Amino acid sequence: MRLFYLLFLSLLLAVAAIADPQYEEHLHLEPLPQGLLLASFNFKSNATLQSFEQQHFTYIPRSLGQILQHARTKELHLRFSSGRWDAESWGARPWDGTKEGGTGVEVWAWIEADTGEEASLRWITLNHALSGLFCASLNFIDSTRTTRPVHTYEPVGDHSNTSLSSLHLLHGTLPREVVCTENLTPFLKLLPCKGKAGISSLLNGHKLFDASWQSMSIDVRPVCPESSLGCIVEMEQTVDMVLDIERSKRPHDNPIPRPAPADQLICDTSKPYSSSEACFPMDMSSTQSWSLSDVFGRPIKGSCLANHIRGDRSESVCIRVPYEHQVFSSQGSVERKDPSSSHRCYILPEYDAFEMALPQQESQAALPRPSPPLYASRSFTGHGQERGGVQSLLTNPSPNSAVSFTYFETLPWFMKPYLHTLKAQIAAFPSQSQEEIIKSIYYRPALDRQRGTQLELQISVPPASTVRLTYDFEKAILRYTEYPPDANRGFDIAPAVIRLYPDPANPSSKAVYLRTTSLLLSLPTPDFSMPYNVIILTSTVIALAFGSIYNLLVRRFVGADEVESFSLAKVKARIKGRWAVIKDRFSMKKEKKNQ
Repeated sequence: MRLFYLLFLSLLLAVAAIADPQYEEHLHLEPLPQGLLLASFNFKSNATLQSFEQQHFTYIPRSLGQILQHARTKELHLRFSSGRWDAESWGARPWDGTKEGGTGVEVWAWIEADTGEEASLRWITLNHALSGLFCASLNFIDSTRTTRPVHTYEPVGDHSNTSLSSLHLLHGTLPREVVCTENLTPFLKLLPCKGKAGISSLLNGHKLFDASWQSMSIDVRPVCPESSLGCIVEMEQTVDMVLDIERSKRPHDNPIPRPAPADQLICDTSKPYSSSEACFPMDMSSTQSWSLSDVFGRPIKGSCLANHIRGDRSESVCIRVPYEHQVFSSQGSVERKDPSSSHRCYILPEYDAFEMALPQQESQAALPRPSPPLYASRSFTGHGQERGGVQSLLTNPSPNSAVSFTYFETLPWFMKPYLHTLKAQIAAFPSQSQEEIIKSIYYRPALDRQRGTQLELQISVPPASTVRLTYDFEKAILRYTEYPPDANRGFDIAPAVIRLYPDPANPSSKAVYLRTTSLLLSLPTPDFSMPYNVIILTSTVIALAFGSIYNLLVRRFVGADEVESFSLAKVKARIKGRWAVIKDRFSMKKEKKNQ
């Protein structure tokens, strides 16, 4: 009986430990070339699937959890991005591009429904609710901006085979959306400490949206660990940004950059034109001194949920610098070095502020960044307002192995591509057959004002080669009510999404995602000043005609012979009469005062 009691107690403690919601946060810092700094914030919270379905919310916010339950959303991925990731200078993307989105807002989700029409209705409900929660224009994602990818996305969470059959994938983009502080504030409110403590206290809208590139992501998915007794719902929030250290260190009272004096310049004497009169400044930005307060404007305000974490506290802040570099941290933090990976991690103090500083370094050695497996760029070709073309350059930097991937494009309905003009050529070998490059094509044509064009290509690029992918399209003419207020600026085209397949020889490899930059399409635009000119001219004519007719009908005309002749004597008599009246009034006032 005692043994049974001990077994039951141990099982109860194990279930309680598993059922206890957990929260983790991590900040990764890595200097980049040209005086830039990559900062990756990661917040991860989870709850048991049973407590989530019963609406027992602890670390997962109730506002988002109830939206997902109402829309029957089993997996959600939401992205807010701005700027451009410079792969040639900065190397591979953080998180292998899985936390990155296209310019503007991008969202895709797996929704449980019996039919496609029911999934579309729940998709609209989900977007409207998320629009209000994050102060974004997600409610404008209608059927014309929604697609159903076939090869590009796969569920990241753990779903049973029975549930997968009833899940529908829907994807939407808003490349025109401007990401700003109104989106960051509700993003921080989803965190347990809401930006008041922990690494989230560094997230400042003035610094975040002054970055050269930034991306905010939210991922909600079910996870069923093999070592666990049940499934959990995991919500992961990520903020990635590339900051200019020199620009971030400028004081608020003097933000205008000014050139350094000539006596403070360090010239690069390796240049052939270097002399006493010509100086090419040496790039010392990679070794300049900086601290958290300089870059983010404030230190980290203690540890988030220090009283709720069981056992040893994990490392919250890590920086990747050469092993010989000096890094100073505030008192009360614990530092751990990893010589193999050049990482230094710190355990934050529970209640005191944490500060980290890097002084000016003499060493010029920089850690190499991993190169991306593929370089991609996209641009418009052609001229005129009737037709155009799209050109995508896909470069494989590997000298030994080919790269296979899925190329996914979402085009608006007023941009109608000609599929027979689709061509794929290798720059060095233009005569190579197209079938060797494009393995398969999935094409869903557009319907005017109902849905956009969906194009998915499975492409293979040979080693050390560049594939030029081109096609022509026709521009449609819109109604004058369908143009935005700034019609002459153009229409934003969503970036192309590229999914690189995992390496079959490496079981631990995962899919890598890339995104091209968005495009700006110019459509035939009418002269919107003409209605204004017509209104002004019409109003003037009506005013003149109405005024003339009104005067004829209302005004009384008197003949010249009917008017009394002018007499100077009568005018003098009237003036004398007025003066007499005024004189009598003054005399009466004086008499009253005397009485």
